[in-house]
Amino acid sequence: MGSDPSAPTRVTILETEDDGDLLVLQVAAEAAGGRLDKTLAALAEDLSRARIQALLAAGAVSWNGEVVRDGSAKAQPGAYEILVPPVIAAEPEPQDIPLKVLFEDSHLIVVDKPPGMAVHPAPGSPDRTLVNALLHHCGASLSGIGGVARPGIVHRIDKDTSGVLVCAKTDAAHQGLSALFFRHDIDRAYVALTRGAPKPRKGTVQSLLGRSAHDRKKMAVLKSGGREAITHYETTALFGPSDRPTAARVRCRLETGRTHQIRVHMASKGAPCLGDAVYGSGSPAPAVRAAMAEAGLTRQALHAQVLGFIHPITGEPLRFEAPLPADMAQLEALLGAL
Repeated sequence: MGSDPSAPTRVTILETEDDGDLLVLQVAAEAAGGRLDKTLAALAEDLSRARIQALLAAGAVSWNGEVVRDGSAKAQPGAYEILVPPVIAAEPEPQDIPLKVLFEDSHLIVVDKPPGMAVHPAPGSPDRTLVNALLHHCGASLSGIGGVARPGIVHRIDKDTSGVLVCAKTDAAHQGLSALFFRHDIDRAYVALTRGAPKPRKGTVQSLLGRSAHDRKKMAVLKSGGREAITHYETTALFGPSDRPTAARVRCRLETGRTHQIRVHMASKGAPCLGDAVYGSGSPAPAVRAAMAEAGLTRQALHAQVLGFIHPITGEPLRFEAPLPADMAQLEALLGAL
């Protein structure tokens, strides 16, 4: 019996990571044209059509580097990447964990996340996450669009990155916030303390960002493939000798929000975040290492300082700013004395 030339082609690459599994499904040219959700469900044997639709709505599906969300759209030939969240054994439990709340109403909540707290349960961080804290603080009012493991979660910052995060308490707010992030209609500014200073001192990094071919657990600047990533940066302080600074304070404004975007882009400019064990190749100057030890910095020196957006329900302009956490504030003070 011959093969059906109209059948889609399945190519699956599973790569376990903290965020879940990366599933790559290849749609043959002759199989294109059908409903996207139906086509992908036919390829992904372990995912139902309803699950595919939920992943599309969550922005977890991309084609040719672009997020696709419309399950009724026609399937295009080529590779679709689906980031499937890890299976969590049980629903997250509410935990009485203090939260620094910057704003809260019946629709959403904005918090200043401390370093070391994961946003949601995942392998290696089964509890004591922001989700656990939100479930205790907000009760059953969190949006359910993010799924059982990620109620209310609209966007994330790395576990060891501190700063401002907005979470949805209603499905309407979740959908509205997701649309703002999708359109990049969000003001997001970060502070990074870097090894050395970026060259040039001010500019824009625009690149394709995707999984490194050498280490699939890392992101990298790519020549082809991946997703467009844009970071505007400005060096606001230099530390050490003025002609050859040993460290710097850099303000980064995100135009896109890719995984590890600032960390990769700063490293690509020769100035990785201090304390970054993944992208900070090379060792800081001895005086900088001593300052890091005295400040107790054990993570990447990156802080989500500003988050601004239009309230998706009330239309009110909102802007929040979180001061540097203790480890980065002390490190900056010590670097200023070099």
